[in-house]
Amino acid sequence: MDADREETPNPMPDRLMNTAPEPRPLRVAVYSSKPYDREYLELANREHGHDLRFLESRLTLDTAPLAAGHQAVCVFVNDELSAAVLEALAAEGVRLVALRSSGYNHVDLAAAAKLGITVTRVPDYSPHAVAEHCAGLVLALNRKIHRAYNRVRENNFALSGLLGFDLFGKTVGVVGTGRIGTCFARIMVGFGCRVLAADPMPNEECRGLGVEYVPLEELCARSDIVALHCPLTPRTHHLVDRERLAGFKPGAMLINTSRGALVDTEALIDALKSGRISHLALDVYEEEAGLFFEDRSELLPRDDLFARLLSFPNVLVTGHQGFFTREALAAIGDSVVAALTAFAHGETPQNTVAPPEQPSG
Repeated sequence: MDADREETPNPMPDRLMNTAPEPRPLRVAVYSSKPYDREYLELANREHGHDLRFLESRLTLDTAPLAAGHQAVCVFVNDELSAAVLEALAAEGVRLVALRSSGYNHVDLAAAAKLGITVTRVPDYSPHAVAEHCAGLVLALNRKIHRAYNRVRENNFALSGLLGFDLFGKTVGVVGTGRIGTCFARIMVGFGCRVLAADPMPNEECRGLGVEYVPLEELCARSDIVALHCPLTPRTHHLVDRERLAGFKPGAMLINTSRGALVDTEALIDALKSGRISHLALDVYEEEAGLFFEDRSELLPRDDLFARLLSFPNVLVTGHQGFFTREALAAIGDSVVAALTAFAHGETPQNTVAPPEQPSG
């Protein structure tokens, strides 16, 4: 062989150049799905090709086997994600739980971490959607719009019983000033309200709006309207209980668009009966699982507390629709599909929920 001649190495065969397997789309069981979930998830999934199987069933221990053969499940606020359910999902091969919500209080994160299941959420779908719905509830309750609507349909145009008050100059208390609470505070400032806030981590944007941060007890005592915009944690469970309600300004309005279990329902009913609370609006309810998101008009009510709430003329309930706007559903779809795609590529999805810290020693 001529020593002066350089040998060109043979090129590597094409089949050996890329040994890493191409990421494969995930098979995903979408629980508690409605037509609008399908529409927006399929729209977000058009260019990603994940195999989405839509299930009307709520995720429970009994329905977990429906996820057999799927690598991921996509779930909503009233699906069950206890340790037992997560174990059943893991046994079926599920390695990813993609929440269609920002809250994750219904997920046993310690069990998920132990089982090697990644949990993702949608932290910022549309704070405006919930804040604007909350403002709508304030207006509807105050001006009795829901009652006036029913009267007029019966040809009754009397104004008795429909008296409201000017929002201008009233004091509004905002409990929790994250993205949603800040949006709501901005709306109330626009109405000319004085806004108080309670939050362990004050928000500089709120302070820039003129919001005054005070202890929760002071907020309740001074506010004509109290709106809950905080997450549900063991610390905030029944944040508004009998003792807290006793410290409310007499005749206050209470709005909850966050999580039902922030409020003790039995104590709330007593506060309504005594007049401590004069107006109440709920978009969430602590026993809403198996109740909300379904048509139950042909069924007898089974929840006595809920039935009692609905019997009050000064109570307005909506069925967890605060999030329900086109913009929010599109953002939820995009966030969920982004998490699925990142996971399929072997990456940690951006909105992964960190497992709880383990106690040392």
